[in-house]
Amino acid sequence: MGKSRNARRGRAAAETVVEDVDGGRAELIPDRDRPRAWSLLIDGAPQSHVDLDDPAHLSFEYQRRLGHVIDLAAPAGRPVRAVHLGGGALTLARYLAATRPRSTQQVVERDAALVQLVRRELPLDPAARIRVRSADARAGLAKVPDGWADLIVADVFSGARTPAHLTSGEFLDDVRRALAPGGLYAANLADGPPLAHLRGQIATAADRFAELALVADPAVLRGKRFGNAVLVACDHPLPVAELTRRAASDPQPARVEHGRALADFTGGAAPVTDAAAVDSPAPPPSVFR
Repeated sequence: MGKSRNARRGRAAAETVVEDVDGGRAELIPDRDRPRAWSLLIDGAPQSHVDLDDPAHLSFEYQRRLGHVIDLAAPAGRPVRAVHLGGGALTLARYLAATRPRSTQQVVERDAALVQLVRRELPLDPAARIRVRSADARAGLAKVPDGWADLIVADVFSGARTPAHLTSGEFLDDVRRALAPGGLYAANLADGPPLAHLRGQIATAADRFAELALVADPAVLRGKRFGNAVLVACDHPLPVAELTRRAASDPQPARVEHGRALADFTGGAAPVTDAAAVDSPAPPPSVFR
């Protein structure tokens, strides 16, 4: 820490970069199997993985699942307009730029110091049309023009928890406002037994969107362990069969719930409102061991 990136480039092996950011202690840890790949941790919690030589490589399982959603959001290779709520190391924005050249992207990341660290240590491709704004996710979303986005991805965590104001129906009202007709919304959610948060998020999305799908590890869906689930929502039929095929073929296979099975999974949970919203549950310490 403290030495320039050019100095580190001359070393036989990259070293971990540690720096205090607004959200805690950030660590950029080199991937020993990939020469220019790094993992970002905040206070010990894994946030992102980036391969500068291959931005289409997605290492984390939840990011691969969001990658499948990005792949299916429009015909292959077609540029889209995307909003990312939560930036981390900008992994998904880099992925979209690599797989859908000429796309226009806005990233809203509250942690300005983290944005500076990532820009310095893991620079973006200058040709990528990625604008990064340091702001609260909901405040940043409010500045997106009506009907602008083909895709909105929410992946926002503070202290490993999603802030309450990003879990409500009122928040999803603004998501709908910013989405173009036929647009797609995807959210990275985290929960463990008894899955009350996850069920509430599904009920909230079902109250605002006509079509939903949930992608998750079967053990998470059974309430056997804490983990991530990707919720997909829109107002047109989803490519469920193809999403199911891709999720099942991942190194950590996932299941896709949709339709009646997903409705049954909510177990009668009520939609979340701003007045009743709470942060998502904190993961148990064992998750990051």
